[in-house]
Amino acid sequence: MARKTVNVLSLLEWANENLKRDEEFATVDCKSGICSMIEMVLHESDNYAGFMFHDNDDSDCGTLGYYSRSYFYSAKMRKEAGGYMGMLKRRAS
Repeated sequence: MARKTVNVLSLLEWANENLKRDEEFATVDCKSGICSMIEMVLHESDNYAGFMFHDNDDSDCGTLGYYSRSYFYSAKMRKEAGGYMGMLKRRAS
């Protein structure tokens, strides 16, 4: 079986962007699946650093607000993201 690696930082950014969505297709089932996936990846790669709700007043367990959240970057991910952002700035100059 072929094995492919995925950049955890890119996956986290994708998950956070999709957890911000609020259109009709951003359902509880969709967002709970994204949360389960990204939490597994972050824990398995030793990058879990917690999350925050987008709206603390709308965060009852099992609701759409509960799954509307953003996951934090771990220390090593912040370092990697900083290097990546610096690289992009140098290319733009």
